Amino acid sequence: MKVLVTGGAGYIGSQTVRELVNLNHEVIVLDSLELGHAQLAEAAGASRLVEGNTADAALLDNLFGQEQIEAVIHFAAYKNAGESVEKPGKYFTNNVAGTQSLLDAMLRHNIKHFIFSSSCAIFGTPQNVPVSETNNFFNPESPYGESKLMVEKVLKWYDLAHGLKSISLRYFNAAGASLDGKLGEDWTVTLNLVPLVMKAALGKAPSVKIFGADYPTPDGTCIRDYIHVVDLAVAHVRALEYLQEFNQSNQYNLGTGHGSSVRQVIDTTKRISGSDFKVEEVTRRPGDPVAIWADSSKAERELKWKARYDLDTIIRTAYEWHKNHPNGY
Repeated sequence: MKVLVTGGAGYIGSQTVRELVNLNHEVIVLDSLELGHAQLAEAAGASRLVEGNTADAALLDNLFGQEQIEAVIHFAAYKNAGESVEKPGKYFTNNVAGTQSLLDAMLRHNIKHFIFSSSCAIFGTPQNVPVSETNNFFNPESPYGESKLMVEKVLKWYDLAHGLKSISLRYFNAAGASLDGKLGEDWTVTLNLVPLVMKAALGKAPSVKIFGADYPTPDGTCIRDYIHVVDLAVAHVRALEYLQEFNQSNQYNLGTGHGSSVRQVIDTTKRISGSDFKVEEVTRRPGDPVAIWADSSKAERELKWKARYDLDTIIRTAYEWHKNHPNGY
């Protein structure tokens, strides 16, 4: 199958490109390279990299006219929740309007299968954990989360109106690096916790900050479900296979089913790295839910997918990656 992966030169996108290529799919990558890297798409095995934005309708028409694309996996989005609170327009323009532009181009070229990179941020702080797909409580605490929820709603109506079938993958906190050490997260363009902790562990930052140590959790810090990036990549491939087989829209939560606190991530990194780096406790950030982790049993039943890697594997692979790539790409 020939698949377009938007954002395929980024962290999760490139891992998914690799999984697709390993299964003999042909992959075209569309990426603005604002946050992605051409080397990543190449290393992952993409057959072609097109530099551009999903808002560019002419570029999309040209691309879909040249290539016989059968399905689209859509990662291209801004994802900094804190920044989104300060610049909501940036997130709605890129994440929502950009996605709608892509969907409209797909319809013009009769492409009807779409895998969407959604997020647990659509839930905000849930009323109950773990969070399953039967949860109907959506309360995003940032424009980033709101933008993902808005796209899920758009997809519902595009299915009803146009028969465009989609699967939204609401994944939790992606982390770690490929097991062979070839693909990882560029800490120069991310504010995710794990790479920031790695900077401190490797002496590339004076400390790591804990944004809020007064939350109503066992150790006072936020709790998240950290899922290995390779597990996420495999889930995208399984979702595509499901869509090809059943031609039915759906939504899935993707996580390990276990929550880890910020302090637990830091302590695990100290143990694995052997570095007793400095930790600073500062005030809370806007847009940070207290605690959230996933019930992924639906994905296990229907996609035949389950997370394989634990927090230790996440931290170990991330540490090895950053130690060997101190300047990113």
